Order: sequence, then structure tokens, then C-alpha cells
Amino acid sequence: MRRAKVYMHNKLAGTLIEDEEGYHFQYAQAYLTDKDPEPISLTFPLQEEAFHSQVMFPFFDGLIPEGWLLEIAEKSWKLDARDRMGLLLKTCFDCIGAVSILPFEVDQR
Repeated sequence: MRRAKVYMHNKLAGTLIEDEEGYHFQYAQAYLTDKDPEPISLTFPLQEEAFHSQVMFPFFDGLIPEGWLLEIAEKSWKLDARDRMGLLLKTCFDCIGAVSILPFEVDQR
């Protein structure tokens, strides 16, 4: 099982988990009760229940670099292009936009 912290504007918004059943995203309770929380995407409306998918959610998959940037990431960190969670964890800590992904072990922000 691999877990990632999902940040929105430098606030912990939720957790993304990959396990043998697929992928699961759930908003943090503190984020939902914060003043004026924003959904991380239109495909993830604010709710307490977790979202589930057998494949990487398209929103998170869209954060992964493409083209020559992906090639550099694959070579630099010896990553497999089919390991979408591995790519997300290694390359999406400082994305363009409001959302950032950090490995669960990292306690930064």
C-alpha cells in the first residue's frame, strides 16, 4: 500500500491511497470543516465519503508530467511509466496549479 498527502493551496486536503483494490481519495475532516474549503477538482466534490477507482483517477494522472519531462523523470529516478502512483509521488510535489502531492512519510508544509 502506498499513500500520498494531497495539498490544496498548501493546506492538507486529503489522502490518496493505492492498495490491492485500486485507488482511494478521501478529504481530510479538518479540510472539510475549514472556512471555505475548495474541491481539489470538479471531479472530486467536497464530501466525507471516500472516492474509489480501480485505475488512477484521471485528475491525479493528469498531474504527472508528459513528453520529455516524463522521460527525464523516468531516467533520473529509474521509474516505470506504467507505475502511475510512483510517478505521482516522485514528480508532483510542486505542480503547476493549486494541488501538490507528497509521500505520506514526508511531513513538510
